[in-house]
Order: sequence, then structure tokens, then C-alpha cells
Amino acid sequence: MILLTGFEPFDGQAVNASWLAVQEVAARWTGDDLAVRELPVSFRGARQVLRSAVAELSPSLVIGVGEASDRSAVGVERVAVNLIDARMPDNDGSAPVDVAVIAGAPAAFFSTLPVRACVAAVRDAQIPVEVSYSAGTYVCNATFYALQHLLASRPDVRGGFVHVPRTGLSTDQAATALRAILDAASTVATDERVVSGAHT
Repeated sequence: MILLTGFEPFDGQAVNASWLAVQEVAARWTGDDLAVRELPVSFRGARQVLRSAVAELSPSLVIGVGEASDRSAVGVERVAVNLIDARMPDNDGSAPVDVAVIAGAPAAFFSTLPVRACVAAVRDAQIPVEVSYSAGTYVCNATFYALQHLLASRPDVRGGFVHVPRTGLSTDQAATALRAILDAASTVATDERVVSGAHT
């Protein structure tokens, strides 16, 4: 079973590109091995819905999808950090600053997806894509971190997070990218070893 999640609208937007893309993946899907969930843009609520879905479905692969307003390419995230530094309140009105996602937990968790293989698969579909080394410090990162913390005791379950641009890609393109990522994550046992680091 594969679990794919997106987010509800936030920041005054009528829609969220992540949920539109997830819904399009589900509409195209054949078979019964995919489940999708819409998460609230809530530091507390997103974690609760995600935890419940994992407990209910016992998936072998979980990929969270979020919307990025400042990106022009799909971003396959490599690392989630144990930090919340909200630039705006979530949809519950909560805006924590400099607090841990999970108190006492490790500083960071890496994605367990074959990140480079996922990027290569999206690139083969001729859609702009990059390895991302920061999922931010808002609800997306907090949800990604909570997922990897949850799956740390389940080494047989792969998990990770992907950002899709708010604008610049169509829903069709974003869904095609997500399907390519799902296929790579489901079939590639060992990630590619190619240079993808950034100089900063």
C-alpha cells in the first residue's frame, strides 16, 4: 500500500497545488494500492492525521507533498529538521518560533526515498526538478520530520517529502512528476551515486 498526502489551502489561497496534484495522481491510478489523504495546514493536526493514516493503512511507502510559493521546480527533499520557526500562523492560528517539532528527538532525519533516482525519473519526464536540502521550518518540514520520526522504528517502510511549485507547473505536470517519484521509490532498491550537492 502507498500513502500519498497533500495539504489543504492556506495563506489566503483558494487551492493548494499539492492537493490538486495528489488528487490528479489518484484519478489516473489503476488498482487499489494507493491511498490519499488531505492534511490540515496545522502543526498539530497534520501530524495527527498522518499518524492515524499510517496506523490504519500500514503502508510500505509514504510520500508527503507540499506546496512551495518560492520554487519553480519540483523539490525532492533530503532532510527534515527538528525545528519550527513559523513565518505565519498555521490554519489553527498557531505560530511557534524556535521550538522543536518533537521535544528530545534527534536534530534531523533523512528521507528514506532513493532521492537521486526519484529526481532522475522526474527529469526523464522532462519536468523541472531538483534535490532540495531544506524543507523550510513551517508545516511541511514539521510534517516531514514527524513522518520520518514515526517511520524510524519501521525500517521496512520508505518515507519522504516532495514540494511542488505553487505556480509555474500545471497540475498535470506536477502529477506526472509525483507518479514518476512513486514509481522510482517503489522499484529502486539502491539510490544512484551522482553529484547533486550545492555550493553555498
